[in-house]
Amino acid sequence: MTSEIKTFEEAVEFHGHTCPGLALGYRAAEAALQEIRSGRDKDEEILAIVENDACGIDAIQVLTGCTIGKGNLIFRDYGKHVYTFLNRTTGDAVRVAERPDFTLDRIDDTIGLLRSKVMQNTATPDEEKEFRRRSGDVVKKILEMPADKIFSITHVTLKPEEKARIFGSVKCGICGEMVAESRARVRDGKIVCIPCSEHYSRGW
Repeated sequence: MTSEIKTFEEAVEFHGHTCPGLALGYRAAEAALQEIRSGRDKDEEILAIVENDACGIDAIQVLTGCTIGKGNLIFRDYGKHVYTFLNRTTGDAVRVAERPDFTLDRIDDTIGLLRSKVMQNTATPDEEKEFRRRSGDVVKKILEMPADKIFSITHVTLKPEEKARIFGSVKCGICGEMVAESRARVRDGKIVCIPCSEHYSRGW
């Protein structure tokens, strides 16, 4: 592992733009690495379990080095700003959860209305400009706030998950494409991929 902490600017470069969500993910990963006494992952020394697929996950990938491709970034679709990290070398694990009393509206009580207008394409050019300015101010405040004002940070006992495995591939009996054998299904006696196994037709 490397002890170098990537900058927020590097996370922005990876993500494509700056936003409060990215800043929250950055602070979560930064706090977690400190708590589990770890640098950036090189080859599955760290495990990250994330419970949403929002902007902050990109910052977590940049800071921790955990990725879906390596198998040490596990996505659980719970819709919660909760992240659990494990240092496989030391066994240290920490759960970082957004505090119920933390909201962006508490930092800026106008940004919620502006965000809704921008997302619904009903904002005027001036409102969109104001939203970008306020978002930048919120990002700055998030990056400066003590982590414990944003997150509940709890050390936990986490059973080490198995490292990523490489599975053989088989040919789908319907579409002919290759599929990992661990994801293959059986339909009408044929080994098939998931999309083909879910297809249903009454014949017309």
